Amino acid sequence: MRVLLLVPLLLLILFAPVRAEAEESTKSGTLSFVLENDLFYNIDRHYTSGVRLVWVPDRAAATPRWAMKAAGWVPWFPAEGTVRPGYALGQSMFTPSDITIADPPPGERPYAGWLYGTIGLGVESGRQLDQFGITFGMVGPASLAEESQKSVHKTIDSDEPKGWDTQLKNEPGLVLTYQRSWRELAAKTFLKNEIDFSPHVGGALGNVFTYANAGLTMRYGRRLPNDYGPPRIQPGLPGTSDFSPTSDFGWYLFAGVDGRVVARNIFLDGNTFRDSRSVDKYPLVGDLQFGLVLDWPSARLSYTHVLRTKEFRTQKGNDDFGAISLSVKF
Repeated sequence: MRVLLLVPLLLLILFAPVRAEAEESTKSGTLSFVLENDLFYNIDRHYTSGVRLVWVPDRAAATPRWAMKAAGWVPWFPAEGTVRPGYALGQSMFTPSDITIADPPPGERPYAGWLYGTIGLGVESGRQLDQFGITFGMVGPASLAEESQKSVHKTIDSDEPKGWDTQLKNEPGLVLTYQRSWRELAAKTFLKNEIDFSPHVGGALGNVFTYANAGLTMRYGRRLPNDYGPPRIQPGLPGTSDFSPTSDFGWYLFAGVDGRVVARNIFLDGNTFRDSRSVDKYPLVGDLQFGLVLDWPSARLSYTHVLRTKEFRTQKGNDDFGAISLSVKF
């Protein structure tokens, strides 16, 4: 598949900064790129693509005063811990099961796009991580999802999506998110490698997403780094863009589950204040994911396979998609 051609390119990008920065004693931060796409499995439907760029300042950098004050306003944050801000930009797109139909029939998932920015705060206290984020953006034509998908499909010579005239209408979006994760619970050694478990709980509140979630991630590998798994795009299992490897090279396999009780998903429910296409969603959604992480002192590469249960009642089957991420310390 053409999408798999991205893997060698990412590997080239990966090793270049590792060599160039090997002699650097300090870093300014970590930049992560996340791509989620169903074309990894030669399908093109529902949650069809998501991209996200995340910047997290280095652990040694001074925490901005605004971040310290804001952390004190979040009632669930621990009183003690290391406060760190983070910033992200992303775009997600959703389509029906057949993108060659200009007027999708009733019961098909609506065309929709989501262009957003996120300001986040994380407080790490020992083996506990609390993450709070404010995400704001646009749903609808202003998300530029139509232009993005048509451009990519033209480049890779794939089917032209013809139904974007039926997409959700423009609507500003605001989402507040919170996650708490615990790392290395029940850490053990198995077959000369390390294994640990990281449970999490959290939720989202806003006109784009409103849900409560909980789950568990297992890691198994050599010299497990100090992280909470690779980054993902909301909604999904939590991870971290920053990482702290414990050796020159490490690896681990991981698997995780996440369950969500969904009260609001604009990409299924339709626009909040205007008439639009919609489907009848399921209130309970689950994700199962598994994959591989490779990390070096200045870079981390991961691949995740995600299986997602049906999200709406007229959906004919479960969804699966791939997620690849690259984090580089600069």
